[in-house]
Amino acid sequence: MEASAKRIEDYGFIGNMRTAALIDRDATLEWLCMPRFDSDACCAALLGDRSNGYWQIAPQEKMISRSRRYRGETLVLETLFETDSGRVAVIDFMPLGRDDDARVDLMRVIEGREGRVTMECNALFRFGYGDVTPLLREDRHGVSAIAGPDALRLWSPARIRCDDDTLRSTFEVAAGERVPFTLTWHASHQKAPEPHDTLQALDEVERWWSDWSGRCEIDEAFREPVVRSLITLKALTDEQAGGMVGAASCSLPESLGGELNWDYRYTWLRDATFTLYALLASGYREEAHAWRQWLLRVAAGEPGKLQPIYGIAGERRIDEHRLDWLSGFNGSRPVRIGNGAYRQVQLDIHGEVMDGLHASRMQDIEPDADLWRVQYRLVKYVEAHWQQPGAGLWELRGPQQHYTHSKVMAWVAVDRAIKGVENFGLEGDIEAWKRLRQHIHEDVCTHGFNRARNSFVQHYDSDELDASLLLLPLVGFLSATDPRIEATVEAIQHELTREGFVYRFATDTQRHDLAEDEGAFLVCCFWLVDVLLLQERRDEARALFDKLLDVRNDLGLLAEEYHPIQRCLLGNFPQAFSHVGLVNSAHNFSNAHRQHQPARSRQAD
Repeated sequence: MEASAKRIEDYGFIGNMRTAALIDRDATLEWLCMPRFDSDACCAALLGDRSNGYWQIAPQEKMISRSRRYRGETLVLETLFETDSGRVAVIDFMPLGRDDDARVDLMRVIEGREGRVTMECNALFRFGYGDVTPLLREDRHGVSAIAGPDALRLWSPARIRCDDDTLRSTFEVAAGERVPFTLTWHASHQKAPEPHDTLQALDEVERWWSDWSGRCEIDEAFREPVVRSLITLKALTDEQAGGMVGAASCSLPESLGGELNWDYRYTWLRDATFTLYALLASGYREEAHAWRQWLLRVAAGEPGKLQPIYGIAGERRIDEHRLDWLSGFNGSRPVRIGNGAYRQVQLDIHGEVMDGLHASRMQDIEPDADLWRVQYRLVKYVEAHWQQPGAGLWELRGPQQHYTHSKVMAWVAVDRAIKGVENFGLEGDIEAWKRLRQHIHEDVCTHGFNRARNSFVQHYDSDELDASLLLLPLVGFLSATDPRIEATVEAIQHELTREGFVYRFATDTQRHDLAEDEGAFLVCCFWLVDVLLLQERRDEARALFDKLLDVRNDLGLLAEEYHPIQRCLLGNFPQAFSHVGLVNSAHNFSNAHRQHQPARSRQAD
């Protein structure tokens, strides 16, 4: 990439389990949606330029150095600037919402550390993803920005003035001094709320995250990456509805300058189920209960109509649109919001849901009769539809296929239902389910395994590989030491890896060079780590795991993909699926050290 281009790894992330913001190394806020993750952005410079909305606070004079960190095991981001005049920190965080509070706050505290530094605050807010110019109202208490249903209120003891559409403030901060700024979203038809005590809110937020992180159950050797990943996953979970978004961003490119730009600010049943494993394995049970209740509401009376993607509160329609006024991240267009994949038939999701609910039972989460009724109907749906083609795990927008992974997850759905009857005394037609389970298993082994290339393949009647085949031993379909699995893993390592990083599959443009198109898919790399552990290839697994830790940015965050040639992160950020893979692999190392089976495969017991 060009030296002036943006880099996904340059961004930090803050949030309050309702929404999130992305902030670059210069303490410039370039992405902010309020009041929800999937609301229209009021700062969208990330996908365009500063005319689409931003908020920067930085020294007025030339900087000598800058650095950043999260303050302990929290989601409070601190950026430290050094100038000839002194040192100053910009501390960014979002207070946690109150149940009866419709407002959403983002707070920034400028703290003098040494000397006396002159600071500048420049903010331009644009509603509607950078397209709508708000009405600005300035008074002695701050500035309001209003457009349609949305209003923002920017408050600070430092004077804020309107300079055309830009809000500006210049002030000095000396060692030991703190100057707070609070940005509050509220409904435009309501009166702007009074600002909360920013310094008190900072103390409360740090204490809450520290207490939550302190409950993490993981070996000390893996604590740092696991806790950072769990904080990220928690922050991507809506505290009110229980839905888990795939990422905080939309339309960050999967290929450099390409068109694979999707909106991930929604809840994928598959991703949420993987997140459930990570949270349960780490000792977090309340989140598992909240997700189960969210699922029950989503499934309602027709579990057979499950969608792969929902809105955060379970909304079924998330229609896809293009925002033509945005130039895209490094010119990667089109910029898309919404996600049309919600209309796809993805037959694997029923197995993921059944597996996740089985996992919660294995962890002694309180049983729920309504959930078993949902699961019973899911199995009946699988029984009637497992032989149909679908879109598959990767949501490909071409012809539907009989994807091997989807068939395997149909097997998982039936297998977990059987275990519900056998292990927990639930009611079901166990003999019929056992026959169905065997039928699906034989069908996959007959049609999903290509004898000519001695490997399982992406879909029936093909010779193409797919990294999702790494999941076959992890869900208990076959042993990791089965010769067919060993041959498949060898083929994937030979044909779908570049410098050890695993690609999902080889597209038409990647036949001669994997790195020609999108990057390696990070969660697939963690799946390979897990399979290598099952095969007792621990040194090889640890080498790959350490390599994956090295591609995190300086704050410990991962995007969806990594480009091993360009040495950059790609895709939406931070990506829940990637952090889930990290957490689960770390637990699998811990379990392997204790001579146990990895957590994911243990769900098949």
